[in-house]
Amino acid sequence: MPAATPEELFKRLEALDIQTETITHPAVFTVDEARKHRPGDQSGAHIKNLFLRNKKKKMWLVVAREDLPIDLKALGAAIGAGRVSFGSPDRLDQYLGVKPGSVTPFAVINDEEGVVEVVFDRAIFDSELVHCHPLVNTMTTAIKGNDLLRFLRDTGHEPRLVDIPAPAEA
Repeated sequence: MPAATPEELFKRLEALDIQTETITHPAVFTVDEARKHRPGDQSGAHIKNLFLRNKKKKMWLVVAREDLPIDLKALGAAIGAGRVSFGSPDRLDQYLGVKPGSVTPFAVINDEEGVVEVVFDRAIFDSELVHCHPLVNTMTTAIKGNDLLRFLRDTGHEPRLVDIPAPAEA
């Protein structure tokens, strides 16, 4: 089955009576690039998304605050995954239907088998709004945190909320 489009995602959100607001911008591939195209008055949590796998080929989508440094070793332990590494672009496309730079919690709409486990940094939900790419990196969608959790559950993904550890001082 082909991956969902942003339009199909928006229809799914509308069917769940979830309100969102989306802006368009040039393609962004990093947090720094995204910051350059963000309206200055935009409140809420801005995120980064890590598509990870372990040696047993189990996969995780870890959603963290954009400014949180990540120590993969500590993160793997915190989510019970052991040693983790980044999933390949092919695996990302196969399971979440998105390309590098467009990874987003919304991508679980394409994981109909429920193979990818979704983990959120609990602190994201200290903000009312969460800003996510709607399956492409040329748009950003603001959604209420509770509505994002409701969407994830509707796709069959019960998100885990964890305290992602800060990296140990070197």
